[in-house]
Amino acid sequence: MPRSNPFLASLPNLDVTAVVDILVVAFLVYEALMVVRGTRAGHILLGILFMVLFYVAAVWAGLEALRSVLSFIVPYLGLAIIVLFQSEIRRTLARLGRKRWFGLGSDYRPLASVDEITMAVEELASHKTGALIVLERDIGLRTFVESGVRLDARISRDLLLSIFQVGLPLHDGAVIVQNDRIAAAACFLPLTTNPVFRNELGTRHRAAVGITEETDCLSVVVSEETGRISLAAGGDLKQGLSIAELERQINLHFGVRKTSGARAEEFPADLALEAPADAVHAERGSGEDGRP
Repeated sequence: MPRSNPFLASLPNLDVTAVVDILVVAFLVYEALMVVRGTRAGHILLGILFMVLFYVAAVWAGLEALRSVLSFIVPYLGLAIIVLFQSEIRRTLARLGRKRWFGLGSDYRPLASVDEITMAVEELASHKTGALIVLERDIGLRTFVESGVRLDARISRDLLLSIFQVGLPLHDGAVIVQNDRIAAAACFLPLTTNPVFRNELGTRHRAAVGITEETDCLSVVVSEETGRISLAAGGDLKQGLSIAELERQINLHFGVRKTSGARAEEFPADLALEAPADAVHAERGSGEDGRP
């Protein structure tokens, strides 16, 4: 049927290629919005968008003075976006790279030392000893390993308890686990900049969330004030876990369903953890140590 309307006649035909093109663009826009949602980057992006709209309005309305001023700023917005959003861009590329497209992608190994970790966490929680254990998955944590004390030791309950013993040099900071071995202790981790967590969590919990925002690792946290066990993945935090729930979440994250012995459905690290209905706020930052 011919298009009688001139406007409709100027539109391209909607074929399969156009539909695929629209879906890909929509997916990229959605991923970008999910990355900056709830962060400072969202406000920065909104400010840049307003500046572009002001420039378009100035050109359309013939406001030469405003257009001249904005013409010196708009060309540098591309460089400003790269500088201001470097962490968000890095996180998005890492998220796209670790997805298993059409069944392809990295095949991570199940963690074989879950029992040792959960036994240590249970003991630490019962004595209200603060601890932060980071479990590496696909994305390497070498940069953060080098910030701490190298150990390269086999995981054991006793070793973890010794590391987090209050008063010892390795107590502060995070333990990083790679391939069922403790790679390093007393490691420094990046703190989350998400305003949702900034005023509610202590330094240890914010570090646990921060490292999962940049990588696909899993962070186990024990509060030194309440003994509450928390788990961070994909920039989200689940608090008040039992040992059974902790073991289940770790197995799911590494693709293992222990009850059936069969490999479980993939549990992507960029998906939010299920928050319990009775979740309570974490402890305030004043009670945590200065280091993660």
